[in-house]
Amino acid sequence: MKTKIWTALIALYIVWGSTYLAIRFAVETIPPFLHAGIRFLVSGLILVIWQRASGQPLPTRRQWLSLSIVGILLLLGGNGMVGWAEQTIPSGIAALIIGSMPIFLVLIEALRPGGVKPTWQAIMGLVTGFVGIYLLVGPSEIAGGETRFNLIGIIALLFACLSWSIGSIYSRGAGLPKSTLMSTGAEMLVGSLGLFVVSVASGELKGWNPAMVSTQSWLGLIYLIFVGSLIGFVSYGWLLQNAPISLVATYAYVNPIVAVLLGSWLASEPLEPRTWLATVIIIGSVVFINSARKPRVRPEPVEGSEKEAEPLVSEIGD
Repeated sequence: MKTKIWTALIALYIVWGSTYLAIRFAVETIPPFLHAGIRFLVSGLILVIWQRASGQPLPTRRQWLSLSIVGILLLLGGNGMVGWAEQTIPSGIAALIIGSMPIFLVLIEALRPGGVKPTWQAIMGLVTGFVGIYLLVGPSEIAGGETRFNLIGIIALLFACLSWSIGSIYSRGAGLPKSTLMSTGAEMLVGSLGLFVVSVASGELKGWNPAMVSTQSWLGLIYLIFVGSLIGFVSYGWLLQNAPISLVATYAYVNPIVAVLLGSWLASEPLEPRTWLATVIIIGSVVFINSARKPRVRPEPVEGSEKEAEPLVSEIGD
């Protein structure tokens, strides 16, 4: 069993860490919201059809409403904005900013009515995390380094973190299907519709010709569909049921490092000393925040139980 657990965990490290670079390649010649819409439409259809063939019921009308809210917040506001931002922001930098997600989760949880107030450890983690983000993307005169990042792209990534955090917290009390894979597939379908609407409304399809899409972009999109969305989620779901939650959670610490290394290696993205310093600070703050929170282990649904699953989608770049 240990061999299977570590095989799945390593796959999760590499697969979800590599999706940021795949997104960058995809949006080079495919409009960002369109690429995400295609990705989640195909992935969602595969998951929903698979779960139906396995005997899982389709979501009820009430569940579809909850799934729609979660799907729009996570996949349109989250993944969609990451794709849009990666037109101007290196994939490794995007992964580091998105890796600070627990910081936003703690803030949203503290601000919502009846939410849990952060402990002093969590507050220390928040402050440290924002220092790391500022060091990463702040003015070069203060943060050091020669690379300047597009301000609008950085704001889009921070908005993605905020949207994802709100969707994640909302999903905890939302009525969702018992099957996490059915929930994930349905969220992908709804999210893809929102992404297509924004793609058309924003005019990103004007003047775009599918014949102009590069082989690299097609490969990036195919990788995101069949490796990032399917293999990644299946591995994650299996690990949740077969490995300690504290071990599974380590993917959040490893993914940004993998993304930074792959971006530098395969896309010649700048890798400056401040990037590594910010990486240590941001990941350290996430570890500190997570250690201050009691991990919640999701139980296996019991036959006939009314227990509803939380969504399996867990990280923006996935």
